[in-house]
Amino acid sequence: MSLVSARGPKATVPLARWLAHNRGALIAAIVFALSLGVVDWVGAGPLTYFDVSFLSSGGATSAIAAMGQTLVVLSGGFDLSAGAVVSLVNVALASSMDPLAPGANVVLWTLAGIGIGMTVGAFNGFFIAWLRMQPIVVTLSTMFILQGVTLLVMDKPGGFVSPDLGSFYLGDAVPNLVPMPLAVIGVVLLMWLWLKGSRFGTALYAVGSDPDSAAAVGVSVVMVRFLIYVIAGGCYGLAGVFISAQTGSGDPLVGNPLLLSMFAAVVVGGTRLGGGQGGPTGTVFGAYILMMVVNILLVLNVSAYYSTIAEGTILILAVLAGSISRGSVLAVKLRAARSQFAAWRSGTLPAQLERVDRRMRIAPPTPSRPVTAPPLHVRYAETLRYALPAYICLVAIVIVTQLWLGRAILNPGYWNSLLVLSSFLAVLALGQGTVILTGGLDLSVPWTIGLCGIILAGMVNGSDVALAYALPTVLVMGLAIGFANGAGIVYLGISPIVMTLATNGILQGFALLYSQGTPAGFSSPMLRWFMTGRLAGVTPVVPFMLAFVAVAVLVLGRTPFGRRVYGVGNGVRAAQLSGIRVERTLILVYMLSSLCAAVVGVMLTGFSGQASLGMGDDYLLPSIAVVVVGGTLITGGRGHYLGMLGGVLLLTALQMLLAGTTLPYATRAILYGLVVLAAVMALRERRVQ
Repeated sequence: MSLVSARGPKATVPLARWLAHNRGALIAAIVFALSLGVVDWVGAGPLTYFDVSFLSSGGATSAIAAMGQTLVVLSGGFDLSAGAVVSLVNVALASSMDPLAPGANVVLWTLAGIGIGMTVGAFNGFFIAWLRMQPIVVTLSTMFILQGVTLLVMDKPGGFVSPDLGSFYLGDAVPNLVPMPLAVIGVVLLMWLWLKGSRFGTALYAVGSDPDSAAAVGVSVVMVRFLIYVIAGGCYGLAGVFISAQTGSGDPLVGNPLLLSMFAAVVVGGTRLGGGQGGPTGTVFGAYILMMVVNILLVLNVSAYYSTIAEGTILILAVLAGSISRGSVLAVKLRAARSQFAAWRSGTLPAQLERVDRRMRIAPPTPSRPVTAPPLHVRYAETLRYALPAYICLVAIVIVTQLWLGRAILNPGYWNSLLVLSSFLAVLALGQGTVILTGGLDLSVPWTIGLCGIILAGMVNGSDVALAYALPTVLVMGLAIGFANGAGIVYLGISPIVMTLATNGILQGFALLYSQGTPAGFSSPMLRWFMTGRLAGVTPVVPFMLAFVAVAVLVLGRTPFGRRVYGVGNGVRAAQLSGIRVERTLILVYMLSSLCAAVVGVMLTGFSGQASLGMGDDYLLPSIAVVVVGGTLITGGRGHYLGMLGGVLLLTALQMLLAGTTLPYATRAILYGLVVLAAVMALRERRVQ
């Protein structure tokens, strides 16, 4: 089937319509020119060719990778694996090039990097396009799989990248006139313009705007989505080649900081989240705007720790600026607030009216025979169907542990360790699981954990007395972070993915500023005993975990709040018509998620005795994995906390089994990613699309 059924004659687009259609890219170009002027003004003198060449190389990696991300966003998706692809290409080149070889074939190594990226893109595209799985879950799982593979290739910075690669990509395309980075970006943009003018380009915008309508007119939606991820992967691979030319060596973490700046560049460049409007041209301007903002801060002697704060703030502001219209969420909320204020002034609010019982008088029902409640296995058949597999797999893992390592089934120490190590994810599962039940995702978990742990350790600094006021302070901070996330999503209309990703970057900057890059302080003895001590042969956190599980089951299953969460997850509009206060519920959901992350930050500080930068990074995918493995539908509306607990125990038991083997640490990340993909694929709803 062809991508599009037909194309009519090219219509003449009036100038006003063209300006409106390209408003985002034009605004980005104007802001870019102003930023360039500011750089020139704060610098030591007028910009020279050397300055232009330096600036062009500094933002090229982010710009090239962000162009690939733009294509994915145009199709209506998200790709969280982009930074991991850059890291993988970097270590692949650095570990493969021969330092004794006299030169390098630049074209060959460039094609190798692009090929790696396109292979990863085909992997993503297969699950997203052909198996119709959620892009967020697929690319997040791919990100962790690639991070594990990258660590297997190179577990620490090193390796060798031929200087020929740097000489080519960091040199001049036209001596003293056009730097090579700008020439590379120009070539990619020319390829985009050709692609945009083709039938595939038309299909891309059609799929991003309305996939159902695109399919109705003959667009092969599956093939378009698949090819988009392949092309985007090629851009990430080229970005990995470029950053390898810049660094001259390999670093398995080199691509991690690019994810936030990529999304910020896409949004600043005028591409609409959700698809159908924008393009890579504006993204290039957006990437260089972000790079120049960071450079301006450095020239003004502002700490580099502010860079992620600036990027996160710019991302939020850019989303707001791009959504300014009469029909935007913010505009609707402001009009509703104005109407409510006017009603309050006139005394016509429902709460201000006289309370009169206007209900219809209905005769009491006639007594009938009592209805016998169905047995438990019938009432909870659906919950058991999706949650029971996690417990069955848990039993299998415990048996394998007993047969392989011994001292498991009848060893109280094994079960105590299992429950202690499970306690972190058990707490996170309540918060992240509640967010997922509403159809969202909280990507701010890592640095909520990190910031709360760092601040707690700094305030306590080994004092049990200080814990009395430090603990409430940290928990209130967690609630405040969740409120900011929820308010941005509800009142500003920002996507949960974008809002929580931006918040995570902002929190990272605050953590770096507070600790100045080196966290100080350590856990109090009481908190340390709570996480690692013994009370009648059991670690004190174990009874806490059991009580927490009981409370979590009651909160989600037996309270009005829990029922509202499921109502929102099954359909926002239906929930509103049912009288559910959706806005309040969503804010409470994100506050609960951040509160759980803050509690885990406290627990990790007590467990390790101190806090560290990045202490929460290893908990993002597991917090999602345990929820999905426990049978919760990733799009919301279906799931049970006991199923999530089964996922927690299963993955923790699997982690303990692997820890007793000689397998490298990187396999855990790979395994988590594969488990999530398998669980989502096995438990996803079969819907006709």
